[in-house]
Amino acid sequence: MAQASGVTGFWVVRVDSRQVEIRWNREEYPAPVAVFAGDRPGDPDQAVDWTPSEDGYIRILGLEPEVRNYFKIIAEDGSCRIVAERRVGMQGAVNFRDLGGYQTLENKYVRWGRVFRSDGLSRLKDMDLRVFKQIAIRQVFDFRSPAEVAAAPNRLPDTSSVNYLNLPVCRGEFDFMDAMKRIKNGDTSWLTSDFMVAGYISNLETHGETWGRVIRYIASGNDGAALFHCTGGKDRTGVCAALILLTLEVSEEIVVADHQLSNVYIAQWLPRINERIAAFGVNPDILYNYLTAPLGAIEALLEHLRKNYGSAAAYLQEKAGVNAEDVARLKQNLLDPVCP
Repeated sequence: MAQASGVTGFWVVRVDSRQVEIRWNREEYPAPVAVFAGDRPGDPDQAVDWTPSEDGYIRILGLEPEVRNYFKIIAEDGSCRIVAERRVGMQGAVNFRDLGGYQTLENKYVRWGRVFRSDGLSRLKDMDLRVFKQIAIRQVFDFRSPAEVAAAPNRLPDTSSVNYLNLPVCRGEFDFMDAMKRIKNGDTSWLTSDFMVAGYISNLETHGETWGRVIRYIASGNDGAALFHCTGGKDRTGVCAALILLTLEVSEEIVVADHQLSNVYIAQWLPRINERIAAFGVNPDILYNYLTAPLGAIEALLEHLRKNYGSAAAYLQEKAGVNAEDVARLKQNLLDPVCP
């Protein structure tokens, strides 16, 4: 996890409920001389003490378990970075994470705490709802089908503080619920790498209006953060995340790394799912491509964008109604050259 999360130079690793470790690329960055923390991403201003970890990084102790912290790292030359855990600590969602912190090709950074992506929210616990409120999510976009929503309704804080919008992203009549029925009946011949690749391309070509709606909302600079999700938080959600990051001019390498983090976070979920699949008399290995974030699918999506549109921004303009002004506002609202 640390290596995949560390493509931006600094990353935060959870040790336990009250401890994190801040690590960095030693070849590029010197050790920090000061660290500040806060529960808002804009400018953490509370000085914190740290102890060196066994491998020479920084360990911060005594954190509140139900508070998402952001850290301001000050280097000896006065430069600084804001960092946070990529994954948001939720008991009822394993793939809930922040899109912040990634570096763009123009050496700017995606702001933390503005855009989140996740798997399903139906199992959120009371503690999770408190964290949800603390990170100030105001808009939830749900890409699941009506059948998925009915089977597992989201659990959200009171509706007066969170606006919810269901934007189904389906492949014709096929959805997750239909897939589970077919699997239970032993029909798994369709579960191939080509099927997953075709699904990603279909999501691009069929649901441009949905991606445009999400991106225009984020570009509008509304108060609070936005969250988009599906059931596993890896495929439909992964397409949306890739389009946002690419439009912000984050490199394809980082986009792929962000996509593949789903496989790290859902690893704790897979054994339980595999047990249920095996109970149906189906070999769980057959479902690997469907239950994980397939590398080949995100690579095919990137190639499709390059060959057919030239760029994500061009795709959004042609298929999603996102114009140059929207892209400019998106960058203005989500990018920082350096931390405050």
